[in-house]
Amino acid sequence: MRAVAWTASRMITLVDRMKAALRSPLWPFWLVVALLPFGRSSELGTLLCTLVLAADFVRRRRAWAWPRGASLLLALLAGYFLAALASAPHSLAPGKSWGTVAALLRYLPLGVYACLVVDRESRLAALYVAVAAVLALWVGDAWVQGFTGWSLGGPAQPDRLTGIFGASNPKFGPTLAVLSPFALWAAQRRWGRPGLAVAWLLMLGPVLLAGSRAAWLCYGLVALACAWRVAPSRQRFVAYLGAAALALALAAAVAWQTSAPFEARMARTLDALQGTRSGLDAALTGRLDIWHDSLKMIAAHPWTGVGVRAFRYAYPRFAPTQDHFLIAEPCGAGQGACHAHQIVLEILTETGALGLVLWLVALAIAVRAWRRAGAQARERAWPVTLALGVMVFPFNTHLAFYSAWWGLLFAWLLALWCAALKLAQQPTRE
Repeated sequence: MRAVAWTASRMITLVDRMKAALRSPLWPFWLVVALLPFGRSSELGTLLCTLVLAADFVRRRRAWAWPRGASLLLALLAGYFLAALASAPHSLAPGKSWGTVAALLRYLPLGVYACLVVDRESRLAALYVAVAAVLALWVGDAWVQGFTGWSLGGPAQPDRLTGIFGASNPKFGPTLAVLSPFALWAAQRRWGRPGLAVAWLLMLGPVLLAGSRAAWLCYGLVALACAWRVAPSRQRFVAYLGAAALALALAAAVAWQTSAPFEARMARTLDALQGTRSGLDAALTGRLDIWHDSLKMIAAHPWTGVGVRAFRYAYPRFAPTQDHFLIAEPCGAGQGACHAHQIVLEILTETGALGLVLWLVALAIAVRAWRRAGAQARERAWPVTLALGVMVFPFNTHLAFYSAWWGLLFAWLLALWCAALKLAQQPTRE
């Protein structure tokens, strides 16, 4: 009877918490991340944020105030948006570029909504924990798929773990690696350093088996930053790194012996050690050809690029006739590679030197805001700062930052970063 009473009590508590969560103004913003595995469904969160923001503005029209966090976000989004806008008039695919520019406008109400509702530290912490809960579901589902071959998203791809994202969506690894600081923050907050270590290990397996080497590097950077943050001394930092390296080696050895896709991925990665261009190109899955053709685009369109999201349409003009990506047709008949697979090359090829300057100005504004923020604000914004840092780390391969999906996650993180950093300077809303 006691067990039944305890279970009933826990269920009632859970239902009460779910009701409270649904009444919270955070859930439309959180919904963007929760629906990421389901493609464009995540735009439902963006739409809800826009509608609720519009209703709040109408209701409080005379008393409505522009949050300071939103001012910083506006400056950062300006660099992102203006780079795309400047590239559109001379785009090689005008319809695609102008459509992308128009779609980028939805990030402003999304970001303003975040700055408006994340108005106290308790709400920010609740949002971090809510994102961590989403990641816990993804990781648990991925482990089930690793052992059984099936998950909530169906069967895995033959060459990688895809988890709840499904076999047709290989973004699981990069997304988990980028968002992992939220889960690590929540674990450390609840269980201290042991919790941080266990959470890192639990996510390590799915990140490795997801087969994205860009995700491996991102997750390694997250581990490096977390070790530096929690280590009380340099000696302890080195010890933490040694323990992490040992755990990584053991996990990789087990995966190498038990997972044929991981073994194939590692064999391809080790081709880079051959010291030949063909070996390096094989290790990079043909990206050397993409980057070589990207440089041709930059030389031909140096100032405003070929147009935002016009890379795939411009690619056949600059690639050799027998180019692997033209033959494989990953983006459609005769279109070749979909994007540059590297953030700096993406900016230069699609928005040109002008776009890169605008991005760098936005980066300078962000760095200035970070330096001028107090230690408490920087500590508060740590998880989202780390997530953004590994997402844009330039010495890596990347998903397309102007795509509807990855661009939405990028804008979501920017909005949360501005809200967290400026939180102490905003009045509390009742």
